[in-house]
Amino acid sequence: MTDVHVVAVCGSLRDESFTRATLQRALEGAGDVGAETDLLDLREFDLPLFDGDVDREDAGDAAELARVLRDADAIILGSPMYHGSYSSPLKTALDYCGFDEFEDKTVGLVGVAGGSFPVTTLEHLRSVCRALNAWVLPHQVAIPRASSAIEGGVFVDEKLEERVATLGRRVVQYAAIEPDPGSFEGDQNVGA
Repeated sequence: MTDVHVVAVCGSLRDESFTRATLQRALEGAGDVGAETDLLDLREFDLPLFDGDVDREDAGDAAELARVLRDADAIILGSPMYHGSYSSPLKTALDYCGFDEFEDKTVGLVGVAGGSFPVTTLEHLRSVCRALNAWVLPHQVAIPRASSAIEGGVFVDEKLEERVATLGRRVVQYAAIEPDPGSFEGDQNVGA
């Protein structure tokens, strides 16, 4: 498949981020099947805490972030697990987005943990995406015990690495899906 643009958003700010390494491998998988890819490293964006009284255009790089996601055909969201959920940098980035960026868009999910499986991280991201009427892939990636799964940015476990690459290929494969009907959560998503 060609002419598909996949954007991954890294919710980790760490220099030696396992999340970033995972997203890079997923994007390689997307590139292997002809997609154009970009990694959005949130360390490079000025994103103040979300304030509903401040226009997105007046909030640092929020408008640029939203534009890049809006222009993507598919998105991969990646986050380390923090306190059973996803990271605050990713939460802030998502708060600056909405239906224009996510509705009917294919989204793949990556959760990374220092300990056991980051299941709740993936569940929380899935709920947010469904509230924005995104089509979230059933295939997702959980990286438990990341320090033993990835060494020097390279996967130690070939099966896990293939699962990550498969996520990249799947977001390309399903980038043109037209979900119908929209999610129940999306119908209930109104501003506070």
